Amino acid sequence: MADKAVRAAPKAAVAWVGVCLGLEILSNPITETSINRRGIAYVLSRTAWYWNLVDLLLDENKAERSTGLQDELECHIVQLYQKLLLYQMKSVCLYYRNRAATVIRDVLKCDDWTGQLDDIQNAEAAVQRDAEQYNTEQIKLHLQHLATTAQFQESKFQDIYSTIQDQIRLRQERHQDDRDKQCLKDLYVTDPREDKMHLQDAKGGLLTDSYRWILDHADFRRWRDDEQSRLLWVKGDPGKGKTMLLCGIIDELKASMKAQGTTLLSYFFCQTTDSRINTATSVLRGLIYMLVLQRPLLISHMRSDILANMLHDQSVERAYVVIDALDECTTDLQRLLKLIVDKPSASSRFKWIVSSRNWPNIEEQLDTATQKVRLCLELNQDSISAAVGIYISYEVDRFARLKKYDVATRDAVRDGLSSNANDTLRAFPPGLDALYKRMLAQISGSDDAHLCKQILAVVSTVYRPITLKELTSFVDMPDGVSNDHEALAEIVRLCGSFLTLREDSVYFVHQSALDFLLGTIYDEIFPTGIEHMHYTIFSRSLQAMSDTLVTDLYGLGSPGTTIDQVKQPEPNPLAATRYSCVYWVKHLCDWDSRPSARHNLLGYHGEILAFMQEHLLHWFDALSLTRAISDGVLAISSLESRFVADAADELAAFVYDAKRFILHNRSIVEEAPLQLYSSALVFTPENSIVRRQFEKQVPGWIHRLPTMSKQWSPLLRRLSRAIQLCPR
Repeated sequence: MADKAVRAAPKAAVAWVGVCLGLEILSNPITETSINRRGIAYVLSRTAWYWNLVDLLLDENKAERSTGLQDELECHIVQLYQKLLLYQMKSVCLYYRNRAATVIRDVLKCDDWTGQLDDIQNAEAAVQRDAEQYNTEQIKLHLQHLATTAQFQESKFQDIYSTIQDQIRLRQERHQDDRDKQCLKDLYVTDPREDKMHLQDAKGGLLTDSYRWILDHADFRRWRDDEQSRLLWVKGDPGKGKTMLLCGIIDELKASMKAQGTTLLSYFFCQTTDSRINTATSVLRGLIYMLVLQRPLLISHMRSDILANMLHDQSVERAYVVIDALDECTTDLQRLLKLIVDKPSASSRFKWIVSSRNWPNIEEQLDTATQKVRLCLELNQDSISAAVGIYISYEVDRFARLKKYDVATRDAVRDGLSSNANDTLRAFPPGLDALYKRMLAQISGSDDAHLCKQILAVVSTVYRPITLKELTSFVDMPDGVSNDHEALAEIVRLCGSFLTLREDSVYFVHQSALDFLLGTIYDEIFPTGIEHMHYTIFSRSLQAMSDTLVTDLYGLGSPGTTIDQVKQPEPNPLAATRYSCVYWVKHLCDWDSRPSARHNLLGYHGEILAFMQEHLLHWFDALSLTRAISDGVLAISSLESRFVADAADELAAFVYDAKRFILHNRSIVEEAPLQLYSSALVFTPENSIVRRQFEKQVPGWIHRLPTMSKQWSPLLRRLSRAIQLCPR
């Protein structure tokens, strides 16, 4: 309306200015009071808000990097508080001031409530901007801290993971080492290195000059230097010195290998008189044992085509394999010969040396080898004669010094031996057969003739060299002799030059001595046949075990005692019966008597049934203590397969149940012998004959036996890693 009036009468504008100004002045007291009321409400609400917010914004535990921003924010908040408090204080003053003075101040807008409220809102905006920026920086700092913490934790977790992995690897390595050690222990039958030393000692030591000639022989050099020559066959009649030649070659190969870290040497010496080292399996086990000893990493091949893979291993640059006396390998010789013939042509990394007598079946097989060198000792008489002369001179000189012979006597003895040697000291040349007969005549004419012939018969029949204590189980010794070591050794010495003692074990001096006893004078040594001697050893073994074996023979006490914790007591209660525990069934199987006698033996009241009903667990216990459970399993299997048809029903059932019992509990019994009397019996089927027979031997602390199946499971044995797919 005023605008229209002014436009209609411009001259009235000046008058209207005064009117408008007056109206505004008159309205100020009303508007200022209203503005103050709204402002004080706003200020009070914001004061409460910032009072609660400040503790969050100004946290004293913030990171040091945010301290500067925090100080700036604090300054702005203080300024905001000042404005808020100032507004409130002025408002309080307003409320208690004289009304006329208040109206005058409002007319003149002295307090300027709108301007103060704007200042407060501007200060708020500044605080909000600073707080937002501050919070953004704080978030960044927190994120950086979280990232740093995460990286630190990740590093820690990596360290923990690495530590765990290292621990797992160490445990796996320790477990693998334990498995490898156990594998090597299971592989061990005899140590070929010790066999070599024993052979050398038994033959008077190894003289370098006696074998030096073969190192310069053209055939040997061709085998050694020609990469295409894989097999050297040293052949000759008995007593030509093949074993000592190979011992010398082995020593020379070892000396030449010292500078070659990747070259291996493995060797084995077969002996007919020792069943542990006269089979093809024993040969392979011995060769593998030697290879693993030199290169432990090769044990990784133990679960595959073992020997071939070992010799083809990339870490093996060269390997020498030496086998002495193939003719003395009595079991699976043809398979061993096939291996020898096939392997040399399969790889250029290894070379073989073998020795044997001039046997047609060996020659027939080895002749098929395409890369062989044959060295026949009969075609090297001069070298053999020289070696024999060197040996005779050495022994005569030593004997002359011992007996204090003069030079003339010494020379006479040397000449006499040399003239009768016929290029060999051990075979059956003219005169040696007579010498053996003369020694036997001396034995026959002595007061101990019967005892000596018993000893010769026993030693000729057993499957491995037996100890002096074991010998007492099979021979009737004079009173007071069985426990007298020196007396026992003296009795063995009475047997002339047929036998020798090595580490308390009785050996033949040479294979020819055994050949003489089993051939020329067989009837004198075995007047009732060797089969009767097998029966005698079997019967005496059964008696010796019955007299010796008891529960917990070694006094272990705790069923949890493992075989590795067992310490052999002194004296060893198994010293005299160790052989019997392993071989009694084999001697029984080799006994060939009349059917009537066999039926009497295997009947209801027979010795075997009586022994098993009383001592089966004791026998298994003894086998576990001697680490021969495998032999026990084979023995029970042989007993079952050989005699079950002739046996009475009770014995057949007992033998079958005993076989199932030991197969079922083999692993635990091998690990802890006394588990035979606890877990082995407890977890056997309830109708098991063995369980019912020996149930009273379950320890008293087992108050209640668990409920088991009634009969044996059809599952005989689970073979791990033995799966083969049927070809289409």
